[in-house]
Amino acid sequence: MFARLKEDIACVFERDPAARNAFEILTTYPGLHAVMVHRVAHGLWMRDLPWLARLLSNIARLLTGIEIHPGAVIGRRFFIDHGMGVVIGETAIIGDDCTLYHGVTLGGTTWQKGKRHPTLGRDVVVGAGAKVLGPIEIGDGARIGSNAVVVKSVPPGATAVGVPGRIIEPAKDARTQRRADTAKRIGFDAYGATRDAPDPVANAINRMLDHIHHMDRRMEAISRVLEAHGIMHHFEHDADLDAMEIEVASQPDLADADSPKKRGA
Repeated sequence: MFARLKEDIACVFERDPAARNAFEILTTYPGLHAVMVHRVAHGLWMRDLPWLARLLSNIARLLTGIEIHPGAVIGRRFFIDHGMGVVIGETAIIGDDCTLYHGVTLGGTTWQKGKRHPTLGRDVVVGAGAKVLGPIEIGDGARIGSNAVVVKSVPPGATAVGVPGRIIEPAKDARTQRRADTAKRIGFDAYGATRDAPDPVANAINRMLDHIHHMDRRMEAISRVLEAHGIMHHFEHDADLDAMEIEVASQPDLADADSPKKRGA
């Protein structure tokens, strides 16, 4: 039991930068309290003491705002961040290293007995306000966007967003990699800024990254001309930019798209 508690505290440090020390986590994190009580309530449930298990889980709900049915199966290193409004149904199964944010519901879509709640694989993250409904499976490493309503299974490593939830796959081309490299170079985390996401903010970020890359190319060209005329001998060329230029040049479509003639067309 203490080994589990130590793991639960350690996973809070990993996933919440606001955590300062173990004592603070143990005394002020309702998500941790709810999980601790659930482990006891689940043990009572498995020993055929349903009323006592339900009473204990109800007390935890009153104290934490998190409702976890004692019949739910929860893996190791499970973290509920903030936690208010989280609901986890009776037949839900949650794998190891999963993370849920506030307002998440792992609910059912039928009044029939049997398996009616979702199964989450390992390392699944469910964003704030998301609803995952029905006896569906969320694959290992999947991500559920905030406020999404997911009623169909999500494959491993995929991301589901929207209402109803749909799968978005990040574009795996040189342009997307170039944007990620540019963001990394300027110290910016382009979280979820994929061209497939129907998000005007993400679209604006992508355009900004493209513009930064274009200006970097122009500055690099100007600097090389000045250096050729004996000016700025101390200038150090950006190896990362050179590598990106080679990568883009290897993709004819992308190279044409970046050319002034193509843009003018």
